[in-house]
Amino acid sequence: MKSLGSTLFILGVLAFGLNYMNAVPKVLAWIYEWGEDTAMWIKAGIMCSGALLWLTDNFLEKPAETEIEQEEE
Repeated sequence: MKSLGSTLFILGVLAFGLNYMNAVPKVLAWIYEWGEDTAMWIKAGIMCSGALLWLTDNFLEKPAETEIEQEEE
């Protein structure tokens, strides 16, 4: 999930940045059919969901590592 989250986050950041240079990623070209405002919300949603996936996986992974360390001692 960490790699999916980071990929979505990077895709969202690139979509925001490339939009200002009038270069839309082909993966996200379909969202502009609904207009600029809707495309902006979709890009923000992609970026936030990617960050949420990455953070969630990061927090869920930490306790498992500490449990393994405690069992080894």
